[in-house]
Amino acid sequence: MTDSTGPNSSDPPLRVPESRAPQQGPVNITYVEFYLHKPSIAAVFAVSYLLIFLLCMVGNGIVGFIVLRSRNMRTVTNIFILNLAISDMLVGIFCMPTTLIDNIITGWPFGSVVCKLSGMVQGISVSASVFTLVAIAVDRFRCIVYPFKQKITVGLSKMILVVIWVLAVSIMCPSGLMLQVTKEHSVRIRTGPLDANAAAASRPFYWCRENWPTQQMRKVYTTVLFASIFLAPLALIVIMYARIGLTLFKTTSVSRKKKRAVKMLLVVALLFVVSWLPLWTLMLLSDYASLSARQHRVLNIYVYPLSHWLAFFNSSVNPIIYGFFNDNFQRGFQAAFKFQLCSAVLERQRTLSLRLLGRAAAGWFTHSFEHSQILAVTLL
Repeated sequence: MTDSTGPNSSDPPLRVPESRAPQQGPVNITYVEFYLHKPSIAAVFAVSYLLIFLLCMVGNGIVGFIVLRSRNMRTVTNIFILNLAISDMLVGIFCMPTTLIDNIITGWPFGSVVCKLSGMVQGISVSASVFTLVAIAVDRFRCIVYPFKQKITVGLSKMILVVIWVLAVSIMCPSGLMLQVTKEHSVRIRTGPLDANAAAASRPFYWCRENWPTQQMRKVYTTVLFASIFLAPLALIVIMYARIGLTLFKTTSVSRKKKRAVKMLLVVALLFVVSWLPLWTLMLLSDYASLSARQHRVLNIYVYPLSHWLAFFNSSVNPIIYGFFNDNFQRGFQAAFKFQLCSAVLERQRTLSLRLLGRAAAGWFTHSFEHSQILAVTLL
């Protein structure tokens, strides 16, 4: 899920014959620019990713603060929402910065350890986020469609979270094992004007990618990920939210609150599809389609960054959908804000009271001292 986009450049590469070994003869080396885009395009990418990064951190941070601060907010649904906020924050921290840099410069600059760690955390956090969306859908499905059945307890919800993270780690283990920093011998990154000594004006090209023994194994793993992280969760979410919508509309009267709930569920399903389908389509195309070098270049340089942005946007907008559109979270946020505001006001009043008491005590002490002096003089 975290392969580098490959040796691409916005300018046509310059091919210069270079001898890799005396017995092999001359080998064509492709020289590419360090930056994949012009400064204006790179700035657009940077600003776009920065906006969703800030939205992801602030939104999910507020959701986590509200749930952890108040015991009344620690319901089953809110515990799932808290886990969603944590996994989405991990997506923001470990996915967005490295993906942005990977979409702006050529090659992988972070080394082997960061390659494996970043790739694993990205895949695990994305998987946990998707599985948590399914858990939220199951919880709401049981509560609305089958209201008289035994509900999920807080203890059971915590066990479900453990299963979610174990499942996320397990499904991404093959990717972590295969992720390696690979040196591309036929490509070098240009660092200066190419003259007679081209090697001195360039540096090696490395990329972080999954090195599978065969392409067929890679295809199988991509298909498994597509089915387990996108297709199956999407099918479950759509089926359960459709049943929830039908159940709500079958009641004798449909209130504005129920209509709002149905609309929110539709928005959740649509955003999930719109956010993740482009990226999965590109990954399947890269593995299964026979694309030309130019098509690969266009996809890697321009289409992949947009698809990654859309996928990350889902992690940034989740707290808005599940948190701020939820009446309980609105009340929790207002209560937290009022508590902080009231605490600040009370602290100011306390400080002012202490100052007034201090001044009064100082005045009393001065008055008492002067009175004692007068009394002493009188006695003398």
